Amino acid sequence: MSSTTIVTAAMVAIGDELLSGRTKDKNIGHLADMMTMVGIDLKEVRIVADDEAAIVEAINAVRSRYDYVFTSGGIGPTHDDITADAVSRAFGVECVYEPEAMALLGAMYERRGMEFTDARKRMARMPLGARHIPNPVSTAPGFAIGNVHVMAGVPQVFQAMLDTLLPGLNVGSPLLSRTVRSPFGEGDIGSPLTEVQKNHPETSIGSYPKFDGKTFSTDIVVRARDPEALAAAEADVQAMIQAIAAARAKG
Repeated sequence: MSSTTIVTAAMVAIGDELLSGRTKDKNIGHLADMMTMVGIDLKEVRIVADDEAAIVEAINAVRSRYDYVFTSGGIGPTHDDITADAVSRAFGVECVYEPEAMALLGAMYERRGMEFTDARKRMARMPLGARHIPNPVSTAPGFAIGNVHVMAGVPQVFQAMLDTLLPGLNVGSPLLSRTVRSPFGEGDIGSPLTEVQKNHPETSIGSYPKFDGKTFSTDIVVRARDPEALAAAEADVQAMIQAIAAARAKG
């Protein structure tokens, strides 16, 4: 695979409870970690309410911009679980009770000696023509249509569904990173670090300030897909820090 292969993704996290603070989202961080691990760039995350128009707008905005879209939340049995309806509307297809999903859920509830109620049947609804995303935790499948992958909001289920997806995704070249510890704050390194970034446009250089209660320092993170470009930029960052230290020593 080419060293310049780039695959991109976005996430739409759905739920009033996320926006109210009632539920602290864990899925965004997990997706970001997994995307970085396999070499997919997570470029954007949107958090939207349980509002069909808002979900449709968000999905249509990102699905044309990125290679993959992942959603979490809103595919359960209650009245406010409207993600299946919204995704169907975004793709202009009917939302249906998918026969295989109905069979899976019906069999599961029969084994458990529980009634397969109308509310539980809602978990078998998905856009016409959608593909299943297996759910090894609680049976009710997620679904994929086009480049949009719709998964549960419960973190354990979201993570299990994502695990089933990862082997089938196209991936890019991993983004490599190096961290350089700077004893100087961002105010001291801002201008010279900008010059380093200009001299290494094939890299991404970020600065992350730290304060220990007495002094400021900075972690400088250099990212690149090309190991040689990464090493060259890292060397220039190290040289920049040495130059600032030398200038301070001369006083």
